Amino acid sequence: MAIRSFFLFILFFSSSISPVFSLYEDQVGLMDWHQQYIGKVKQAVFSSQRAGRKRVVVSTEENVIASLDLRHGEIFWRHLLGADDVIDGIDIGLGKYVITLSSGGSILRSWNLPDGQMVWESSLQGPKHSKSFLLVPTNLKFDKDNLLVVFSNGRLHAISCIDGEVLWKKDFEAESFEVQQVILPPGSDLIHVVGFAALSQFEMYQINAKNGELLKHESASFSSGFSGQVSLVSTETVVALDSTGSILLTISFQDGKISSQQTPISNLVEDSLGPAVIIPSSVSGIFAIKTDAVTIFIRVIGKGNLEVVEKTTHEIAVSDALSISEDQQAFALIQHASSEIHLTVKLAHDWDGNLLKESVKMDRQRGLVHKVFINNYIRTDRSYGFRVLIVMEDHSLLLLQQGEIVWSREDGLASIIDVTTSELPVERDGVSVAKVEHNLFEWLKGHMLKLKGTLMLASPEDMAAIQSMRLKSSEKSKMTRDHNGFRKLLIVLTRAGKLFALHTGDGRIVWSYLLRSLHKSEACQSPIGLNLYQWQVPHHHAMDENPSVLVVSRCGPSSDTSGVLSFVDTYTGKELSSLSLDHAVVQVIPLPYTDSTEQRLHLLIDADKHAHLYPKTSGALSIFKREFSNIYWYSVEDQNGIIKGHALKCKCTGEVADEFCFDTRDLWSVVFPSESEKTIATVTRKLNEVVHTQAKVVADQDVMYKYISRNLLFVATVAPKGSGEIGSVTPEESWLVAYLIDTVTGRILHRVTHHGSQGPVHAVFSENWVVYHYFNLRAHRYEMSVIEIYDQSRADNKDVWKLVLGKHNLTSPISLFSRPEVITKSQSYFFTHSLKAIAVTSTAKGITSKQLLLGTIGDQVLALDKRFLDPRRTVNPTQLEKEEGIIPLTESLPIIPQSYVTHALRVEGLRGIITVPAKLESTTLVFAHGVDLFFTQLAPSRTYDSLTEDFSYALLLITIVALVAAIFVTWRLSERKELQEKWR
Repeated sequence: MAIRSFFLFILFFSSSISPVFSLYEDQVGLMDWHQQYIGKVKQAVFSSQRAGRKRVVVSTEENVIASLDLRHGEIFWRHLLGADDVIDGIDIGLGKYVITLSSGGSILRSWNLPDGQMVWESSLQGPKHSKSFLLVPTNLKFDKDNLLVVFSNGRLHAISCIDGEVLWKKDFEAESFEVQQVILPPGSDLIHVVGFAALSQFEMYQINAKNGELLKHESASFSSGFSGQVSLVSTETVVALDSTGSILLTISFQDGKISSQQTPISNLVEDSLGPAVIIPSSVSGIFAIKTDAVTIFIRVIGKGNLEVVEKTTHEIAVSDALSISEDQQAFALIQHASSEIHLTVKLAHDWDGNLLKESVKMDRQRGLVHKVFINNYIRTDRSYGFRVLIVMEDHSLLLLQQGEIVWSREDGLASIIDVTTSELPVERDGVSVAKVEHNLFEWLKGHMLKLKGTLMLASPEDMAAIQSMRLKSSEKSKMTRDHNGFRKLLIVLTRAGKLFALHTGDGRIVWSYLLRSLHKSEACQSPIGLNLYQWQVPHHHAMDENPSVLVVSRCGPSSDTSGVLSFVDTYTGKELSSLSLDHAVVQVIPLPYTDSTEQRLHLLIDADKHAHLYPKTSGALSIFKREFSNIYWYSVEDQNGIIKGHALKCKCTGEVADEFCFDTRDLWSVVFPSESEKTIATVTRKLNEVVHTQAKVVADQDVMYKYISRNLLFVATVAPKGSGEIGSVTPEESWLVAYLIDTVTGRILHRVTHHGSQGPVHAVFSENWVVYHYFNLRAHRYEMSVIEIYDQSRADNKDVWKLVLGKHNLTSPISLFSRPEVITKSQSYFFTHSLKAIAVTSTAKGITSKQLLLGTIGDQVLALDKRFLDPRRTVNPTQLEKEEGIIPLTESLPIIPQSYVTHALRVEGLRGIITVPAKLESTTLVFAHGVDLFFTQLAPSRTYDSLTEDFSYALLLITIVALVAAIFVTWRLSERKELQEKWR
């Protein structure tokens, strides 16, 4: 009985300390974080509801519709409409519906304002593509039904606000007619549609809003033509610029008759250089134009008389008009002055009087104000107060009220274009690595809470306390390196040209910097950020310099525009230096070499196929010359279906002597026939990937040697007809071809054709295998295929005697110029989901088994064990194959709900998945970005080399003491029993 009790005791304590691999409620947020954003706001409408919490509805450049809390800036609800469903306009109807127009004016939707649920959707088609306009009048009804007025696709629609039914529509069949404004005067049943025809004709249509009947059509000819946008200054007057941008046209169509007046810009602005531009606004009686560095505000008096009311050389932003009473409109102006912005709220009819004038300190790293939205409220003294929502150059969103920034949102993080990582500083001596629980009461309280959580007896308050306690004890937010390499900085570059450093512990912004090199200037009119590269990674034992990153950008969308380089310190976020290049940047090639200061060498290829070495130092040049003959690269011309291999030739032979410039030569080219194949995907291995071993032991104790090469390129091509949307062609008209190409010699090592398949193709290359995802038209399902490539030239090394006698070729050099003896193994599987992105886990030594990270169409990340994509899977594996870990073959890949890395969360607008190895071999760090951000730690083979952070050492000690005591007690009881048996 004593022995039985002893084993039950051991079983109880063993179960209490066994590792738990599932994620419990109180563990959420310990190793992962999730941040929600909306993107750069382009339209905003304030809710006028008096009851309930104040909110603002916005649409963004990421095609997000969101409702934000005006008190804190939090998201009430949001919807991501998709990449092709661009939002054209938003408004609020009947005080309870959010009306959105999108897809070039083709889709009109109504959403419930409190919870964001869609109420109805209408499809609006028309005879031609045109600008889109959405009007939500407050007093226009048709048979007791409030109307929405929409102009899209060359057609004017009147739509019911209740159910989205189209009540009437009016076509504008003239092909050359381009609508500029749709005007609905308050309290009127007339709709004015104005625009241009044949570039020099002004057209005006007057339509009955009740039934769509055309009441009047007038036109007028302007020989100088039109350019740019049209600004509406009243319900019967618009202003426009002529085709040269030097004459201002004031066009009135009062009582249906068109009259005009021409005013040279030189009469308004002295010494004007270059064409003028109209600043879009909707302030009654006032408009603004900008010339060179001067912005002028002009008042329209009477029938076309113009009066300049203000000139300014500062950068300025103007809001739309806000009706504060039946006959009064207010608008906001924001001007920049050093580290402050000056906010002024004026009445439209009284420029000299100010309703509000404030100065607000603004972080220079936010850049200029791009958009302004204004809202009013009634103060306790019955005067008007104003809230101002501003969108900054870095895409951040701020709310200003009473001279203060009430809240801000860093929505630039919704448009990340590249990511790299940086190590944190080393922890100095005397700084404790882990906090010590000095208070005995707190120590006991913490363990009691953990015990209650384990026994599922904890209340919600206890669960919150447990999570808070774990977050504090984990020290994951320290600004120093940890032993396991979990704490790092994620350096991200956004579309706005701003760099952010995010801490992997909790996702907070450590620093942010708006790159000066990406500011618009005379030399660089349209700067565009391209990529991030690790520039300098100093060894912390030998050097005191901080690590830095290289930001590569160019001055326009075309690849032949000049490039710009920026070097930024990853610890402080300061720009160390910047270079405006005199050549373009078509391709950047990081080289696996560093100079004496540990700056990494980079080759920049320009539009003339010249290679430029950076950094331009003598040390870098000497290292580069030693490796001159070993540098190869490739380029892909998607449009022409050509892949070329390149090498260095000699120094540039141009007029300007530059010892860091080199001519290049073409080594080989692969031309895909344009009538049968079109390149849609290329992928290669990561430069920093670590392969643990070249040998792979299979079930019968045989050895296969992986063909490991950094110069392998995977290429996917499809039939030209199959490059469109899925289902646009028949299976007989489409095929997909996969290639493995050596980029040094241009040899095609493997080629496989998938008949009846088409893209899009998402692929990932790791070690000696590639996995790619595509659509099978014959099976009407997605597929994933795997190709593994092995080196047959190493097959003789399996002879034991050769290994003993040293006659093997394991250490002999491998030359890519000798034809490799390779074999491939491949297999295809059906897969349920469409993918947005695909990645593979990476670890420090490459020992841990691989997992594929699949970004699904549902904006989640799914982890799939690479063993499911083993090409050697069979229906009935042998016993040896089972022992090796080969899974029986099935036609479909399994989707295990517990394998979702993002759990129940969604990374809206998922665009990329980044994996970073930690120092701990079992763990990889995963960062997924889109409109949202998500970060977590992943252990593909579980944490076999560490204990969890919340492991209870006290419970382990108690267990050991209890086991020792139990052993002693049972030993004494056993001896007593034996003695009693001997006395019998």
